[in-house]
Amino acid sequence: MVFAAAMRLGIISDTHGLLRPEAVDALQGVNLIVHAGDVGDPEILAKLKTIAPVFAVRGNVDTQAWAKELPESTIVQANGASFYVLHNLQYLDLKPEAAGFRAVISGHTHEPKQYERNGVLYLNPGSAGPRRFHLPVTLAILEVSGKPLHAEILPLLPS
Repeated sequence: MVFAAAMRLGIISDTHGLLRPEAVDALQGVNLIVHAGDVGDPEILAKLKTIAPVFAVRGNVDTQAWAKELPESTIVQANGASFYVLHNLQYLDLKPEAAGFRAVISGHTHEPKQYERNGVLYLNPGSAGPRRFHLPVTLAILEVSGKPLHAEILPLLPS
């Protein structure tokens, strides 16, 4: 696998119709944005596309007609690496390590979390939309290079 200079991916999820100015600021300078579902409003994706190219999947609250264009899962290629994106990790129906994915990106739980299993990074950036369940409001920045993947989870609001 040959890697160019590092690429920065903005990973966001569960905006539920709210794109905070803090999220827009945090995403400045990324090479592409992955939205892991529960977008809530097509304007969110339009605004994100003014920052960088966007890959988005449909979440369980994305039930309106506009959201039917969003896939339930997608594959994102960045800097020679493949990422599998879906909203709810419980619906993962493949073995990411066997398929050659370096990461699985999901949302749904609103809880920011990352861990590695069988050489694959599992990343949930948390929720960047309305605060829920006393969880932090976050997104993640993932630098893709030849080294092991590790995301920086960024709080958007004080705890």
